[in-house]
Amino acid sequence: MTTHFDLLAIGGGSGGLAASQRAAEYGAKAAVIEAGRLGGTCVNVGCVPKKVMWYAASLAEHFEMAAGYGFDISASAVDWGRLKQARDAYIARLNGIYAANLERRGVTRFEGLAHFVDARTVEVAGQRITADQFVIATGGEPMVPAIPGAELGITSDDFFALPEQPRRVAVVGSGYISAELAGVFHALGSEVTVLLRRDRILRSFDQMLSDRLLEQMRADGLRIETEVSPAVVEQVDDGRIVCAQDGRRFGPFDCVLWAIGRRPRSTELQLDAAGVDRDEVGFVPTDRFQQTNVSGIHAIGDITGQAALTPVAIAAGRRLSDRLFGGMAERHLDYSDIPTVIFTHPPIGTVGCTEAEARTRFGDDKIKVYTSRFTPMAYALQTRKVPAAMKLVTVLPDEKIVGLHVIGDGADEMLQGFAVAVKMGATKRDFDDTVAIHPTSAEELVTMR
Repeated sequence: MTTHFDLLAIGGGSGGLAASQRAAEYGAKAAVIEAGRLGGTCVNVGCVPKKVMWYAASLAEHFEMAAGYGFDISASAVDWGRLKQARDAYIARLNGIYAANLERRGVTRFEGLAHFVDARTVEVAGQRITADQFVIATGGEPMVPAIPGAELGITSDDFFALPEQPRRVAVVGSGYISAELAGVFHALGSEVTVLLRRDRILRSFDQMLSDRLLEQMRADGLRIETEVSPAVVEQVDDGRIVCAQDGRRFGPFDCVLWAIGRRPRSTELQLDAAGVDRDEVGFVPTDRFQQTNVSGIHAIGDITGQAALTPVAIAAGRRLSDRLFGGMAERHLDYSDIPTVIFTHPPIGTVGCTEAEARTRFGDDKIKVYTSRFTPMAYALQTRKVPAAMKLVTVLPDEKIVGLHVIGDGADEMLQGFAVAVKMGATKRDFDDTVAIHPTSAEELVTMR
């Protein structure tokens, strides 16, 4: 039996749920196919459980700060099992809320792995489904290196299944997932070694952020090893050893976590049957309207290789359904100036161009940069200091702000408002004319000279 829908989303993560529910609000007959838990990466093994762990790690840091403010607090080691149980229960509640939302909006749900039969038909669990419009929103998955012993390590997905806290951890990778999970492990008491392939962490971000974070990680006691290309992982009596191509050996570790990147989940879709193009990595290219090379088949979220962020997938999905079913012919997502937060210790907030990108795009003579480095007031009574740093990248002659970068306590929350200003085209003069809120860290962004 074949069932027909106006819109069929393949993937029940942030993007697929957003597109299908918005379509249903317009009266379209919509459906979602998902093989796993609703909510996708973000809800189950990404943003949400990660933020829970970051809160726990931040609490551990604040317990250490309490003595400086006159409190006599002695915090024991975290009960990892209890924390995991509470976190998992919270995620399960969210899964239920997502299911209830689909039912309330009349969106049909299919469970299983889907693949295309042709450009208008997919099959899931032996059932064929047709649609006028398809949305590919299957997301991505963590990569594991093709080296002997790689199976002895875990991925970021597996991190959330750890039943107990490992004492000695190696985190392999230089991206934001590596930086975030290394910070969580360390703040909660694990001995952490970060193995970087090159000499920097967060290489795609502004160098100020990279340098400042690496400096703080070292100051906090994380071991940072650079220029490490893993060749093999060995199991020994006392744990696991990571052997590098240059002969160096690191360990032993109780846990080796691979955070070397993510790849698109596109292989099982059998896109060739529908004639949908993929690039050499497996990402599905689209135009500005999220349209693939096949009419009526769209792609959103991590599968496209563009700004792999939950709010991006949600925004793209809603705008797509606005256009397809809401009569908004030109509605689409603008991928420029998308704000990003990294939940490290301290957190990072960034929007717009890095300084290097701005110099390449506009020319060195057109760029004026403002920077500030200071110790937030929260550390005034502390022995341990955690400096903050900020940067504004502007373009002459009117000093339009094209890049804003912050690392320090509160960066995650302050960025949203400043991102609105950057998106609207604010200039340095606009910032200067804004009265500062004192005493805060955020005021530095409107008082730089």
